[in-house]
Amino acid sequence: MKNNKIGTVAVGSMCLGMVQTNCYFVFIEDGKDHSVSTDPHKEEDYTPVVFFDPADKGELIYRELDKRGFKVDAIYLTHAHFDHIGGADELRKLTGAKIYAYENEKRLCEDPEYNLSADYGRSITIKPDGFLPDGAECESAGLKFKLLATPGHTEGSCCFYFEDGILISGDTLFESSVGRTDFPGGSMSELVRSCHDKLFVLPDDTKVYPGHGDMTTIGYEKQNNPFL
Repeated sequence: MKNNKIGTVAVGSMCLGMVQTNCYFVFIEDGKDHSVSTDPHKEEDYTPVVFFDPADKGELIYRELDKRGFKVDAIYLTHAHFDHIGGADELRKLTGAKIYAYENEKRLCEDPEYNLSADYGRSITIKPDGFLPDGAECESAGLKFKLLATPGHTEGSCCFYFEDGILISGDTLFESSVGRTDFPGGSMSELVRSCHDKLFVLPDDTKVYPGHGDMTTIGYEKQNNPFL
C-alpha cells in the first residue's frame, strides 16, 4: 500500500472467507509507508483505522494490520450474515475495539438460523456494543461518516458514506448487480427503493466498495445496473 497525499482518506481491503467477502479498513493518510512490515512499539506509531465487516479469521486480520502499523479503532457491520461477521468477535477481543450495527439488524446478529451460519455448520452470533439509527453520524479513527439504512438484502442492511466520496455498500449494491433477496428478511422491492432513495442521490463520482466483487461508482451503476 503506497502512501497518498497526507490527510486524504484511504481504503484498504482484505478478501476472506468461504464466499470471498471483501473486508475494508479506512484511515487517514499520515505519511507512513504501510506497504512494508513494521514493528511499532509505541502507541503513537500506529495509524488508527475503522474496520468494516470482519468476515473471517479475526486473528489474521489483527496480525496483518498490526505488522503494517495499523490499529483498529472501531468495527462496523453492514449486515450480520455469517460471511460478514465471522471474524468480528475475535477481532474485538484482540483490539478492544467496539462493534456497531444498524438497529434493525438485531435479529440477524442473534439468530444463527436467520444469519445463515447454521446452514454452513458453524453457528455464529454477535453482540454489538451499540446499535445505531438510520442517519447516525459516526466518528472513529479521526474520520466522520454516516450510516445509511438500506434494507432489502436483510431487514437491517446498511451502508456507510464518507463525504470524501467513499461508500462501503456491503451486499446492497454490487458492480452491475445487487444483493440477493431470497434469504430470510430479504425484499427486492425494498432493496431497489433503498438504492434509489439512499444511494443514487449521492454524487456520481462516489466510489462504491461492495461486499463482494470489484469496486464501482454511483454514476456507473445509475447508468448500467440492470437490476435498478
